[in-house]
Amino acid sequence: MKDWTALFPDLSGLAPDIRREVLENATLINVPAQTRIFGPGDHPAAALMVVKGSVRVQQVTEQGREIVLYRVQAGQSCVLTTACLLADETYTAEGWTETAATAVAIPRATFDRLLGASTVFRNFVFAAYSRRIAGLFAMIEDIAFQRMDIRLAQRLFDMAKDGVVASTHSHMAIELGTAREVISRLLKDFERHGWISQTRGTIHIVDRAALNALLSRDA
Repeated sequence: MKDWTALFPDLSGLAPDIRREVLENATLINVPAQTRIFGPGDHPAAALMVVKGSVRVQQVTEQGREIVLYRVQAGQSCVLTTACLLADETYTAEGWTETAATAVAIPRATFDRLLGASTVFRNFVFAAYSRRIAGLFAMIEDIAFQRMDIRLAQRLFDMAKDGVVASTHSHMAIELGTAREVISRLLKDFERHGWISQTRGTIHIVDRAALNALLSRDA
């Protein structure tokens, strides 16, 4: 990939010399799907920017429960890596490729120098950081204050393709930051009301209007 910076619109204003330095020092890495790319205690050596595929960043509790914090899609940077580089700290969560992914690794020395040398690069880094932090706060607010049945109904709509959600109860629990037993109980309630039907690993939305009414009651 000759100039991957074109995939990141916020970098369009880079000065030619800065762009050249980024391209000369960064490394393109290809990672297979379902590969752990970092974890708690690891120390990042480079900033990470995804140019293809998807990376899931998740927290694992002491009890072994997984909670998805966010995903890094093509055209985005991993802000946890950025935070660790800025604070000179190790990772406190783990990152997994959900698909085969291609990422750009910008060495720490280059990253540090560009933060001071380029306003465009610095704005790109901190704008991405701010957006992700806002998203994390919104997720915390949802977990703390929104009813789980509302969140589950919304998640079903978000994940559905032609009215079908390909997901296990365990995966839904990870996505919503709760226990599998909670999701199983709520889905059974939805099924009893006739809103969904279930087969192994698949959830069918049967009554979209009823689920929408559930969401409307929370509005």
